[in-house]
Amino acid sequence: MSTVAPRAAAEPSARPRRHAAEDVRRRQLIEATVEAIADVGFQETTLAEIAGRAGVSPGLVAFYFRDKNGLLEATLRHLASHLSSSLVALQRQATTPRQRIMAVVDATLGPAQFDRRIGSVWLAFWARVPVVPRFARIQRIYVARLQSNLRAGFRAHPTLARLGRDEAARLAEATAAMIDGSWLRATLAPGDDDGARARDLVGAFVEGRLALLDLALLQRPSETHGAVDTGDRDGSRT
Repeated sequence: MSTVAPRAAAEPSARPRRHAAEDVRRRQLIEATVEAIADVGFQETTLAEIAGRAGVSPGLVAFYFRDKNGLLEATLRHLASHLSSSLVALQRQATTPRQRIMAVVDATLGPAQFDRRIGSVWLAFWARVPVVPRFARIQRIYVARLQSNLRAGFRAHPTLARLGRDEAARLAEATAAMIDGSWLRATLAPGDDDGARARDLVGAFVEGRLALLDLALLQRPSETHGAVDTGDRDGSRT
């Protein structure tokens, strides 16, 4: 009996250590995946390549992530977690609706998002979205969260608070499209290494939309909706 008790008592403390070691190993494999995709592209990245960079056997990579798609999904979730933490930190500092909106812009178009390695992972993920259902599901979640954060900021703005939720939803969708499009253009074209121009472009779009709404609300209530619609149609051509 005396030999069993110490072993049983040690199990609770051993379990957290084992889980911590597994978390470290997973992070090492994710970092190796980021490096491999950035260096040779997702198509040429193999489990053996990642294993070699991490200093482990290919079997261990397969044990944790099964295949390349599983590893790419885990890597993307890891990057998305960092992005979410950045957004939360910026939103905590925001005290006005405009600042909440720009917190989303600054987080999603922050300098870290234009790191070549991180950009390579996002591009690899988007290329797989049309053919891998679970990636399509992740993309839908990403879009929904992005637009939800933007809607919250727009709805709190005194201008949009008087126009209803539909207008806030349209502006959130348009701003989300501007964010993704600006990121993609800046990532594929040299010269905007930290995303400053992309942030300025989307920021100008947001300010322009809010200014149009402010002007519309100065008109008679019966003309307000028509004025906003006109502004949207004009903006859609630019």
